[in-house]
Amino acid sequence: MLDPSAFSDTFARDHLPPFDLWPQFEGLDALGYPKRFNAAVELIDRQVEAGFGPRLAIRTPAATWTYEQLLDKANRIAAVLRDDLGLVPGNRVLLRSANNAMKAAAWLGVLKAGGIAVATMPLLRTAELSYMLGKAGVQFALCDVRLAGELDKAAESAPALKTLYFHTDAADGLEARMARKSGAFDNVIPSHDDVALIAFTSGTTGQSKATVHFHRDVLAIADCLPRHILKPVPDDVFLGSAPFAFTFGLGAMLVFPLRFGASAVMLEQPTPDAMLSAVEREGVSRLFTVPTLYRSMTPLAAGYDVSSLKSCISSGEHMPLTVLEGWYRATGVRMMNSIGSTEMLHGFVINQDTQHVPGSVGKPAPGYRAIVVDDDMNPLPPGQVGKLAVRGPTGCRYLSDPERQKKYVQAGWNLTGDAFETDAEGNFWYHARTDDMIVSAGYNISGAEVEGVLLQHAFVAECAVVGLPNEERGQIVAAYVVLREGAENGDAMKRELQDLVKAQIAPYKYPRAIEFVPALPKTITGKISRNALREMR
Repeated sequence: MLDPSAFSDTFARDHLPPFDLWPQFEGLDALGYPKRFNAAVELIDRQVEAGFGPRLAIRTPAATWTYEQLLDKANRIAAVLRDDLGLVPGNRVLLRSANNAMKAAAWLGVLKAGGIAVATMPLLRTAELSYMLGKAGVQFALCDVRLAGELDKAAESAPALKTLYFHTDAADGLEARMARKSGAFDNVIPSHDDVALIAFTSGTTGQSKATVHFHRDVLAIADCLPRHILKPVPDDVFLGSAPFAFTFGLGAMLVFPLRFGASAVMLEQPTPDAMLSAVEREGVSRLFTVPTLYRSMTPLAAGYDVSSLKSCISSGEHMPLTVLEGWYRATGVRMMNSIGSTEMLHGFVINQDTQHVPGSVGKPAPGYRAIVVDDDMNPLPPGQVGKLAVRGPTGCRYLSDPERQKKYVQAGWNLTGDAFETDAEGNFWYHARTDDMIVSAGYNISGAEVEGVLLQHAFVAECAVVGLPNEERGQIVAAYVVLREGAENGDAMKRELQDLVKAQIAPYKYPRAIEFVPALPKTITGKISRNALREMR
């Protein structure tokens, strides 16, 4: 059960799922966390105490902040929240901004004051923000003034919301208020299982879901996969593309670098050229982004010095083998494919040995266990496709949603919603989202496998494969293809692509429908939106 809370506002705890619906947590004793600590204090205060104060923590095109400067900013924000706005421990604070130094300080400041951070995607609109404000019971907001419009409209449905804007010289703005504080702050020290953040899923399978994570979870994601696999050192420079609201970005861009005394490069607009330019300019050694961006950066990489890269981690969606191999040819760095989820907070399976098992997602990260199960939660042998189930020190807790909790957590395991199989060596191989598996004339077909073949064609720039309803076969395999400039998009190209698939994998898997499109629809986290493709027909 939960340890006694240090929070006077118990909303988040009160709306956790019933304890019997929680997953089983493993490996917490080995991590050795005390019963009471503040994750933000461990990430920033402890590094300054250890002598890292003068070292760079945050790098942006506009400015750089040392650990001492970041701590000072975070303390001032915490003081503004407590003294000016009246925040009490357990209150929720919405954060609206692209990745930048002030957003990093704000996230840390919220936790230091005992608040619960609710980061949001910069591209969200009024309806989405209104939903999040209500779902998480948000009382406060810290918002980049450049993104004020949609939040102001959303606030009409939450009249009690208190909002402060930053990146402004207004007398009542966040910076002006921070300037009136001393830079010292008496940190709130919560229970290890007090809530640190509420993260909303990207909503690719329906309305966005609110996941709840504790202070211990924030440290656990750093002390498992990166500590034991990446082995970061203080001289490392991290770069990623995902906003903090996409927890892949929160780990890569804030938690991981600060946990190990390293630094992070933050880009408000992480375009392919901007990412590669930052690698060259800042000497980036650890790169985290999604397959779509790796694909876009690959043909540009030759124009930049990327020799500082030590590891490149991909997550967020399936990694086609052609992208992995193309990145290696362009940079000489072998990418680590991985899988994680907002429900688990970060990655839990990763391929460290891409050279020998290319295309695999790899094996469970230290601290985690994973199995493939059937519909009755029975483990499946190698070679059989089933549902991926995971356990570790982090796990799924949906806010105010016991029915969804029952679907995601079964028999103590977290069901990620992904279809996988294992091989004889214990490597995990991705097939599809479980709701994306194509069943055609009784055959189970992996869209990812078909995509991998199509992407081998010299004229295919991008593609996505989904199942479409069909009266005769139940579903047919349908491919949406973006061709490279100069390619002919007629029937001859369709037949060529179909023949390519038939020649390389079982003929029943070939796409019976092919549609050439100028671009594939993407979610705000950069994933291909297959729901949007299905709705195009």
